[in-house]
Amino acid sequence: MSSKNGKPNGQSFDLSQTELKKLLKKVPSDIQFYINHLEKQVKNLAEIGLSLSKEKDMNVLLENILLEAKRITNADGGTLYMKTDDNRLRFEIMMTDSLKFHMGGTSGQDIPFYPVKLYEDDGKPNKHMISAYVGLTGETVNIPDAYKAKGFDFSGTKAFDEKTGYRSKSFLTVPLKNHEDEIIGVVQLLNAKDKKTDESIPFSTEVQDIVEALSSQAAVAITNKNLIRDLEILFESFIKLIASAIDAKSPYTGGHCSRVPEITMMLAEAVNESKNEHFKDIHFTDKQMYELKIAAWLHDCGKVATPEYVVDKATKLETIYDRVHTVSTRFEVLKRDQEIKFLKRQLKVEKDSSLSELETKNALKDIRKKYREKITQMDDDLDFVKTTNVGGEFMSGDKKDRVKKIAKYRWKDNGESKNFLSDDEVKNLCIAKGTLTAEERKIINDHIVHTIDMLQQLPYPNHLKNVPEFAGGHHEKLDGTGYPMGLTKDEMSIQAKAMAIADVFEALTARDRPYKEGKALSMAMRIMGFMKNDAHVDPFLFELFVKEKIYLKYAEKYLTKEQLDMD
Repeated sequence: MSSKNGKPNGQSFDLSQTELKKLLKKVPSDIQFYINHLEKQVKNLAEIGLSLSKEKDMNVLLENILLEAKRITNADGGTLYMKTDDNRLRFEIMMTDSLKFHMGGTSGQDIPFYPVKLYEDDGKPNKHMISAYVGLTGETVNIPDAYKAKGFDFSGTKAFDEKTGYRSKSFLTVPLKNHEDEIIGVVQLLNAKDKKTDESIPFSTEVQDIVEALSSQAAVAITNKNLIRDLEILFESFIKLIASAIDAKSPYTGGHCSRVPEITMMLAEAVNESKNEHFKDIHFTDKQMYELKIAAWLHDCGKVATPEYVVDKATKLETIYDRVHTVSTRFEVLKRDQEIKFLKRQLKVEKDSSLSELETKNALKDIRKKYREKITQMDDDLDFVKTTNVGGEFMSGDKKDRVKKIAKYRWKDNGESKNFLSDDEVKNLCIAKGTLTAEERKIINDHIVHTIDMLQQLPYPNHLKNVPEFAGGHHEKLDGTGYPMGLTKDEMSIQAKAMAIADVFEALTARDRPYKEGKALSMAMRIMGFMKNDAHVDPFLFELFVKEKIYLKYAEKYLTKEQLDMD
């Protein structure tokens, strides 16, 4: 009698290991061998699935899939195809053991064959080739003997055999389907071998089932790998999009966003290869290198929040436009007023009948002289303002006094008498160095605060969790005088220190700044040497920067011939 659940009444199917072993001993040897074989295959599939999920290199992953399929079936050869976006099957790996033939994958040898078309030129499905048929239908095709098979075109196979002396016989072609049941590739195995005689035999139903199971695992592993790759590409593209946005917003910093990562990674690679005692315990893994690259690309992302008129401030008077043109117009108004006064005085003298001819002549001469002196002075003052506006040299005290003197000139604006220069214009023209006021410089410096705030809001995976710290620390200095946090050398990561060197060197040598010319290589290195001595940049990293001639490798790619004045 049996119970409703199918188990014998009063009995249980639960067996101890000892009882199971005793039971198996009673099983005929051939069946026991089959069971052991299946257990081994299941165990192998589990191990294969784990190893495939861990593999990072796509070439190695694909090759492992084909090798495992060959091992399971004891096949002499095999080909792995991947489906392309234009509906073709691209050859990824080909190998035939007896011919010592291996192309694609990790072989380093390119496969010279064109991809297999899934559709003919007239749009009809290509079902006469096995790989294309499987790639279209998702059905497994098991051919015991290609020379006796019907319905498929084996002319290429036969031509290959005739040329090489090989005998292609059995074929097992299995689709690779992802989790959405989409066909992403095809595995084709050639000539299963009898383990005793080494003769070619058909692929059994048993091994076909196992290869299909392997193909499912393989497709999942490939899909996961592709998804991770696609996400990384999307992430990096988004990062570069931010840099492009900064580039579009300000052509003077966009190049900086793409060049700093290059210097940073060159320096990081040099650290990895260095035998210097200071770097002996430092080695960046691939994940850490990727994390640093992402941080370098994002190091100035906060500039998207910085006003354009500050980022692009090429002259002292520039806001949305350069106000020096407004000042020039005012000078023209002053000159016009002087001309009117001159003409009125001249006319008055000419009409004065009480003056002798000589007195009239002398008076007119004096009026013209004073007029020319005024105009010359105004032209000189305008040239001075234009020169001062550039901000290319230190603003001394006497120059500031002259600005303030010019500011007190009176001119009429719509009939209202005003000082020639506003207080804000005087303040900007008296900037001691560069083109930024203290307030504007703070706005510029605050870009790093915006950078940190923006980056800290992103949900990073573990291998990118340090991006905000690396990106946000490139304006810190070893002596604690940097910003925004005033970190000291012991509080800074080596990644942030490397990025600081890259940031300064790129800025010194950049040729696309509106407010300065790119410095010659020798001058840039001299300035950085001073910064090293003043504890503004890391001395060990800077010495590596010099020793490995990273400065020169970068300069040869990005600097002009005129800037390359050292080797």
